[in-house]
Amino acid sequence: MGSDFGSDMGQDLLGFRIGADPPPRLDRALARDAPEAAALSRTRLARLIEEGAVCVNGAVVRDARARVAEGDRVDIALPPARESHMEAQAIALDVVFEDDALIVIDKPAGMVVHPAPGSPEGTLVNALLHHCGERLSGVGGARRPGIVHRIDKDTSGLLVVAKTDAAHQGLAAQFAAHSVERAYLAVVHGVPDAGDPRLRRLAGVTFEPGGVLRIATELARHRTDRQRQAVVAGGGRRAVTRARVIESFGGAVALVECRLETGRTHQIRVHMAHAGHGLIGDPVYGGHRRLPARALPPGAAEAAAAFPRQALHARSLGFIHPTSGERLRFDAALPQDMRALLAALRGFDDKPSENGEF
Repeated sequence: MGSDFGSDMGQDLLGFRIGADPPPRLDRALARDAPEAAALSRTRLARLIEEGAVCVNGAVVRDARARVAEGDRVDIALPPARESHMEAQAIALDVVFEDDALIVIDKPAGMVVHPAPGSPEGTLVNALLHHCGERLSGVGGARRPGIVHRIDKDTSGLLVVAKTDAAHQGLAAQFAAHSVERAYLAVVHGVPDAGDPRLRRLAGVTFEPGGVLRIATELARHRTDRQRQAVVAGGGRRAVTRARVIESFGGAVALVECRLETGRTHQIRVHMAHAGHGLIGDPVYGGHRRLPARALPPGAAEAAAAFPRQALHARSLGFIHPTSGERLRFDAALPQDMRALLAALRGFDDKPSENGEF
């Protein structure tokens, strides 16, 4: 077919031929044979077919169930990325890594990741729209950042965001396969102990070599409080967290490293509370329990009671770069508030060092 199909619509053309033994439906054949570099998801291909952007042998085809044959010529008119309806805002970001495909951010506590009815602006997405500008080539047909995972508003630390469709699909596949490395630091009530008979009897809780606490349950929305998640006996989504004690404070508080096998909403907070070791400062899952002041240095219990958020930081993030294939790994130092909390728990009068050590 000629070039008028694309030029009349002001769009770029993607042309290719259907390979041998094509699937019985047009949408499936396109998903199989469209050039990988185009990074067209099956959902987007279905939308393009519906919009009349797909031609087979010179004729527009709007039926995703239409049959195609080996050697058929396909041309897809790709519209330019639509501008996002979300506002770009000049908000400072701590950029850990950035290239044409993705960006890694060390998010501060208090920042929401994505606009929502209760947080329409001031979010990470608003900041990224301003920071990246024209360097966003479009995700799902819109010029917007590709959010492949989130961390809670009051959790600090690392997350990766895609800048292109190809990066979005590649990262999403890794998160779906649970192959992304994610390690968090949390300050919790009590000290998880393999010798604790209560933990040994708790559903979904086991210990692995090295005293690693493994929590494997199903999670779902709480039956009466829709803002919370809860451990359920069935009908939820599988969730697995591993927690290792790094430091304990008088048997009353512990610094633990939590590693995620899955990434469910509030997973670490729910799992640690389920184990009886809720996070210090967690307003939703019971993190404001009274601490035994006599077991801690002077002022430590007060510092923990006054901590204004869940004491949780996404410290490490590792994944395969979706376009280069390079293995990437990043670490983010603890923020000042968590360093100050640990200093108080250790009985230090001076402020913790600025190098982020814990």
